[in-house]
Amino acid sequence: MPGYLMHVGATAICAHGGLAQPTQPNPRIKVMGQMIVTQPFPYAIAGCANPTPPANVGPCTTAQWVQAATRIKVMGQPVLLQDSTAVCLPTGTGLTITVTQTRVKAI
Repeated sequence: MPGYLMHVGATAICAHGGLAQPTQPNPRIKVMGQMIVTQPFPYAIAGCANPTPPANVGPCTTAQWVQAATRIKVMGQPVLLQDSTAVCLPTGTGLTITVTQTRVKAI
């Protein structure tokens, strides 16, 4: 299904409210003046409120993308879309993309 391309200005949060940011955006392509992001590189998470051990497994620190665009690639890497799926570590929860650009869609 088509979705809007993710860029560095998009907002993604973990299930516990932590803000996720790309660790390595792709400088080659920009959307609305901001670099897009691709699947292989994780997102860093800051501000996760998940309790530390022994109450729980601890706060989310990174998120790895497991689903991205199937047809559009940049420099051989699938681009991330608003409906892409990520898994946060160490909790195993997902990321929620709340805000992204609304001009460019991909499949």
